[in-house]
Amino acid sequence: MLGLPFVHWLVILSSLISIAGASTYIRETLQGKTQPNRVTWSIWTLGPLLSATIAVATGADMWATVRVFLAGLLPLLVVLASFANPRSYWQLRKFDAICGGFSLLALVLWLMIEAPRTAILCAIAGEWCAFLPTLIKAWRYPETETGTFYLATFMSLVMVLPAIPQWSIENAAFQLHLLIVSGLLLFAVYRKRFRWHGL
Repeated sequence: MLGLPFVHWLVILSSLISIAGASTYIRETLQGKTQPNRVTWSIWTLGPLLSATIAVATGADMWATVRVFLAGLLPLLVVLASFANPRSYWQLRKFDAICGGFSLLALVLWLMIEAPRTAILCAIAGEWCAFLPTLIKAWRYPETETGTFYLATFMSLVMVLPAIPQWSIENAAFQLHLLIVSGLLLFAVYRKRFRWHGL
């Protein structure tokens, strides 16, 4: 264990940071302070888990895939936590349902496409459709989100980039997608505080 390469230690450390951030989000969801959009978080569960499955099946590096797997497991725990407290429920609207429908369509295409790279891109497209409702919610109502989760996610993703052995769609596409998404949500949640401090 102690003889692991430095890049593998980066993966372990980034995973621990992600788990810590998700624990905060889950705790505040259980308390009713945070109101996750279930459409977004459900698709965020399916997309990464499917992508991790594809990556493993196509021989992608296991260390690079760990982060993708966690990106699906942690949202699953958030979804489950959202059912524990009625105050944690965010009312879904027609736009959310439409985005969720497109997300599911993209995931269905994944099941039908035999080309692994195209399938991963379909999974990412599905996640972007699911991402929009939460981005809009975070922009309009940042108090319904836990920004520390997105900060931890962003930091852990930056940290794990050197662990990608080869820059390919299989190894890197989902990592970069998650980095962009977490960065946008981080800005949406904290932008008013930045403006307040004159930044």
